[in-house]
Amino acid sequence: MRPILSLSSWPLVFFSGLLSTYFAFASERPMFAFALVYAGEVLLLFLLERYIPYERRWLLSDGEMANDIAHTLLTKGLVQLMALLGAVFPMFTAIVLLPLTGAQLDIWPMTLPMLLQVAMGVLIAEFGLYCSHRIAHERLFFWRFHALHHSVTRLWVINTGRFHIADSLFKVALSQLPLFLLGAPLPVFLWLGAVTAFMGILTHCNVDMRTGFFDYIFSTPRLHRWHHSKDIREGNTNYGENVVFLDLLFGTYFNPNRPSSTDIGIRGQIAKSFLGQLAQPFRKDGIRQILGRSTKSG
Repeated sequence: MRPILSLSSWPLVFFSGLLSTYFAFASERPMFAFALVYAGEVLLLFLLERYIPYERRWLLSDGEMANDIAHTLLTKGLVQLMALLGAVFPMFTAIVLLPLTGAQLDIWPMTLPMLLQVAMGVLIAEFGLYCSHRIAHERLFFWRFHALHHSVTRLWVINTGRFHIADSLFKVALSQLPLFLLGAPLPVFLWLGAVTAFMGILTHCNVDMRTGFFDYIFSTPRLHRWHHSKDIREGNTNYGENVVFLDLLFGTYFNPNRPSSTDIGIRGQIAKSFLGQLAQPFRKDGIRQILGRSTKSG
C-alpha cells in the first residue's frame, strides 16, 4: 500500500484538487466552496504526512506552528476570512484590483477555451514568480524578507504560507501585473490562485512522493526540498513556483540522482515572535541577525 501511495499521492492531490475546484467555481458560493476544497486537500496531506512521511524527524514540533499559522492567515491572507490558510490571496487581489485597472491592453484571447486561457495565465505569471523568487535569493535587500520563508527547519503542509508580507506583495506584483495589463479575465486569476495554492501545499508537504517525470514539468516536493537546502549551491536552484521550464531554460534546475536534502534552513537567525518576524527586516540589527552577522549586542 505504501509504494502505491508514494507513486499516486502527488497526482491524486493535485488533479483531484483541480477537479474539485472546477465544481467549486461553478457553485453559488465559489470562494467558500474553494476554501472547503483547499481545507480538504490540506487535511489529506496532513494524514499522508503521518502515514508515509519523507522525513520522520520533521513530524516533531519545531515550536513555530503558531507563527506559521499566523503568517498564513494574517500575512499571506491579509486577514480575509475567506483566505483559508492563505490560499485565496491572489484571488482576493484579482477581485479588488481588476475593476480598478485602467491601463489594460485588452489583447487577451478571450475566444480561446478557458483551459487554454488558464494555461497561458499560469505560464505568463510564472515569469514574474520566477524572477521575484530568484531576485529574493540573489539580492540581499530582498533576501531579508524572503529569509523568513527559508528559516524553517522542517517542511510540512502547515508552513506553506510562511511569508513576510513584503515578500508576498513583491511576488504578486511581478506575476499578476502582466495579466492585468493584457486584460486577462477574472476566471484566469481565480484559477491561477487555485493552481498556486495546491502547488504550494504539495511542495512543502512532508510526504514520501515519487514524482518521476512530473519533476521535469512541475515544481514538486523533491525539487523544493533541494531549494530549501542550507547548502547555497543547492538552495539557489529550482525557483519555479508552479512549473519548472524557466529553471530548465536558465540553468537553475537541480535534481541530482540522490534523495533530496533534509538539512534545511538558513545560517542566520529569525525573531521568535510573529510581530518580531514582521519587524525584523526593517531593523539594522535585525538584518544582521537574518544574514548571520554579529550585532552590537553580540
